Amino acid sequence: MAPGIAFEKWQGLGNHYVVTEASAWPFPITPDRARVVCDPHFGIGADGILEVVMSGDVPEMRVWNPDGSMAENCGNGIRMVARYLHERALLPADGRVRTGAGVVVVEVEGSVVSVDMGHAAFPAGEQEEALGTGAGEVALAEVSMGNPHAVIRHDDPDAVVGVIGPLVETAARFPQRTNVEFIRRDGPSEITMRVWERGAGVTMACGTGACAAAVAGVRLDGLTSPVTVHLAGGDLMIGVDDDLRVTMTGPADPIYSGRMSAELMSRLETM
Repeated sequence: MAPGIAFEKWQGLGNHYVVTEASAWPFPITPDRARVVCDPHFGIGADGILEVVMSGDVPEMRVWNPDGSMAENCGNGIRMVARYLHERALLPADGRVRTGAGVVVVEVEGSVVSVDMGHAAFPAGEQEEALGTGAGEVALAEVSMGNPHAVIRHDDPDAVVGVIGPLVETAARFPQRTNVEFIRRDGPSEITMRVWERGAGVTMACGTGACAAAVAGVRLDGLTSPVTVHLAGGDLMIGVDDDLRVTMTGPADPIYSGRMSAELMSRLETM
């Protein structure tokens, strides 16, 4: 058996991921393998895997959810990968990193990373829509950050995220499922947000979700940009331009590095 696969554990506002390079794997990451690695009892335990692919001039980030599905992008993840690349002198001078939703541009200053997330969009128009769920009707705004989001205003996000979140994620309205953000306005440029992430459930933070929530708040609730988004794991600063170009700024920190054991490698290899 070859030496165990090298990985690092990172977190951004409590959203924790396994960061690993594709070149370190003797076999490809698959949905089954992703589920095992992310399992907290039989694997490393994580909100997902950030697979770094070094090919061509632009490094790529692939996002694996703990249920084995793949996400187009990950706001907290891109900050982790940006700093990971920066500390190894692998980040291009122009700061470009490729995601499943397109190329983003990052800037790293110490533990703080700013990301030009590109343009947000309202696939169904700049409006809230009624959606019936098993827990009653909700009004949501559909926002795309290259991945799907349903933003719902609520006075007590903590009370409903685990109840209504999974119902909206899997609603027929969203055949590819969706991330779900519950937001409370706390001031003219300030919101509290709790998130149910597609393929992961309740997490402490979601970067693209914070971007979507800020965009909805600016366009539909009169918030002033930049918007401070209070998440369970800390705060993100989200800038929203008039043309819906979004900038996200927040921390990313390493936790530890290691190699997968021979036992875990053997299990993964046979899948």
